[in-house]
Amino acid sequence: RGSDELLSGSVLNSPNSNMSSMVVTANGNDNKKFKGDDKMDGTPSRVLHIRKLPGEVTETEVIALGLPFGKVTNILMLKGKNQAFLELATEETAVTMINYYSAVTPHLRNQPIYIQYSNHKELKTDNTLNQRAQAVLQAVTAVQATNAPISGTTVSESAVTPAQSPVLRIIIDNMYYPVTLDVLHQIFSKFGAVLKIITFTKNNQFQALLQYGDPVNAQQAKLALDGQNIYNACCTLRIDFSKLVNLNVKYNNDKSRDYTRPDLPSGDGQPALDPAIAAAFAKETSLLAVPGALSPLAIPNAAAAAAAAAAGRVGMPGVSTGGNTVLLVSNLNEEMVTPQSLFTLFGVYGDVQRVKILYNKKDSALIQMTDGNQSQLAMSHLNGQKMYGKIIRVTLSKHQTVQLPREGLDDQGLTKDFGNSPLHRFKKPGSKNFQNIFPPSATLHLSNIPPSVAEEDLRTLFANTGGTVKAFKFFQDHKMALLQMSTVEEAIQALIDLHNYNLGENHHLRVSFSKSTI
Repeated sequence: RGSDELLSGSVLNSPNSNMSSMVVTANGNDNKKFKGDDKMDGTPSRVLHIRKLPGEVTETEVIALGLPFGKVTNILMLKGKNQAFLELATEETAVTMINYYSAVTPHLRNQPIYIQYSNHKELKTDNTLNQRAQAVLQAVTAVQATNAPISGTTVSESAVTPAQSPVLRIIIDNMYYPVTLDVLHQIFSKFGAVLKIITFTKNNQFQALLQYGDPVNAQQAKLALDGQNIYNACCTLRIDFSKLVNLNVKYNNDKSRDYTRPDLPSGDGQPALDPAIAAAFAKETSLLAVPGALSPLAIPNAAAAAAAAAAGRVGMPGVSTGGNTVLLVSNLNEEMVTPQSLFTLFGVYGDVQRVKILYNKKDSALIQMTDGNQSQLAMSHLNGQKMYGKIIRVTLSKHQTVQLPREGLDDQGLTKDFGNSPLHRFKKPGSKNFQNIFPPSATLHLSNIPPSVAEEDLRTLFANTGGTVKAFKFFQDHKMALLQMSTVEEAIQALIDLHNYNLGENHHLRVSFSKSTI
């Protein structure tokens, strides 16, 4: 797949494509033959007349205009006149293309061009010259059809679906690690200029709408990226064309961005992504490149890959890890641990249903999450972390559920059912919490802070959990803040102790791990 990406990138995007040497000019007869083609409202034909082409444009670029709509069967360049003729496999394909480009002005090399029906029903071109045009045509269509044999002339038409729009709808499956707007921009920019991106959560899934300047770029990106993994064995891209042809972005922040309008505000209470953070993020490179994953595209992935490796969870892309919801946690500090503390910590990565500390082995516990995705997430982020001074081990349990003690049996409070807890972070479909899942970090994100609580109050509160507060920063509205402890272990302890802490005025503090530093 990697070579296809390289090939499609060089053939279809490179202004200096080697194929520019394969110039096909019309012979004298052709020049005369095509004079009458300036009528704008010609009757439909599968041959299209293209005018006002930039001087240095190549066959490849002209062919690419037609590819999203169907198979291109012939091309003739009139270099001296800055014109070309493009023949499509069917009249229906040509009509679709004309209809599309009548609503969206086509551009080549940032210049508007004009497309109309030709008077000619098919292209008859000089054979010796046309062989070279056919070579270009065949190479490009083969690349577009992904892996079609370049030696044979038949190219699967179904492989090239019509591009309805320059806007792609992207859904990310198996999102074990955060995928940010900048990561999407980094990946999709390889196929053309990305103008706008909007991210959101729908049906508990992280989704995005991404707009290119040209539907051809959207087509190329969809062909190359659909079904690929951003990180090893997870974060799978599912890509479709959107029904929208233009996105309306109101704010430039970490949820939406209009790259054509850097002047847009960041929106209320939505801090725009700190450029320093974005830059630091982009510097990290992947540790574990698995063939077929997108890791070779240098997606910031070091922390994610390390966490996955620690959890022994890295498999080949597309290999399912099953849907086991129960985790076995061992090497716990049995003097300190309670079902409530495990509920709070593991609740950062999913909604904990039940917790059972084992009666005969109190340094081990079973934790039942809501689904397999959440148990994977908790395992990859918490295995190897320190809780109450001990490095905990988290693995998938062979149990399918956590049994509650029989009625009237006292198990010393070692088993607790949290099924109806009001503290579940992910119960509400579309909750923002789905986009803010990060590995344990020394920096904590605090929210739901009442107006009467000052920085000093919060510093004191967090210092009382047994750690040192290194830094503190309120957000503009003072309802949220970042607070940095001196170690990750201290931050884990503070989160366990203070998440849902009552700050008065009916405000319960919300604590989560942050990807930022202060």
